[in-house]
Amino acid sequence: MTDDRMALLELVEKEADGDLVREMLAFAARRIMEAEIETRTGVAKGVRSPSREVQRNGYRERDWDTRAGRISLEIPKLRKGSYLPSFLEPRRTAEKALVAVIQEAYVQGCWMSLRTDPAAV
Repeated sequence: MTDDRMALLELVEKEADGDLVREMLAFAARRIMEAEIETRTGVAKGVRSPSREVQRNGYRERDWDTRAGRISLEIPKLRKGSYLPSFLEPRRTAEKALVAVIQEAYVQGCWMSLRTDPAAV
């Protein structure tokens, strides 16, 4: 079991399936941004509520360079204040942690359950 796991980790790290790792990172980044924006605005996207603290105001494009390759992000903009995803600063530490979580989920077989049940995140 340990040998199989190490072989799979080496395979993922060697970019044998780089597109899959990039897709998983992009998915996780979108989920993190949505959760952070919901916290900042006070409500979920599209929900009308008097408790809303600030409105969204579109998206801005930004490329995120990772070891798995370049990922195009759509970062939500706010009408008041600014927003920068927490995983972009500091870049290296956050990227390493996120890649490690994605790789572990892939190895454990959790990735498909995350894709089919987004509430599991």
